[in-house]
Amino acid sequence: MKTIVIYNSQTGFTQRYAQWIAEEAGADCLELSAAKKKDLSACEAIIFGGWACAGSISKISWFKNNMNKWEGKKLIVFCVGGSPIENPEIEPFLKQNFSASELEKVNVFYCPGGFNYEKMSASSRLMMKMFIKTLKAKKNKTQEEQEMIKMISTSYDISDKKYIEPILKNLQGGRK
Repeated sequence: MKTIVIYNSQTGFTQRYAQWIAEEAGADCLELSAAKKKDLSACEAIIFGGWACAGSISKISWFKNNMNKWEGKKLIVFCVGGSPIENPEIEPFLKQNFSASELEKVNVFYCPGGFNYEKMSASSRLMMKMFIKTLKAKKNKTQEEQEMIKMISTSYDISDKKYIEPILKNLQGGRK
């Protein structure tokens, strides 16, 4: 199956997952800016990866705006974020990025990545500092909030190649 993996990455975690998926699937792998210039009509499967940013998947609008012209193709989206895979908020977060009719056409997955403050844009670093400061100032923090403060206060990497397995299984399973 002719497959392409397209990604948008800020600090490298999404790029790493895109490359892992492309290697295992025997697919081409392109950064979004390069993919926008390509004719994707020969592809039977299109996989898009973006990172979690303020309640949405980065650059997901590009993917969604093209879904209708990719009718009949296998469509997969993966999102990379800083939360562990067990976080119960992941599933609702992923689904809120798509309408019910879009979810009938696309399969959506989550891959834990991490934070790399050294590679973040200045605006993203500032946003994270403000978020952490707000969380720290909150009275009566829950256990989850206390753990989150500890986790996101420094750079960390929880990415693992094992998290691409459900994506590869879905890709091999044919069209949705």
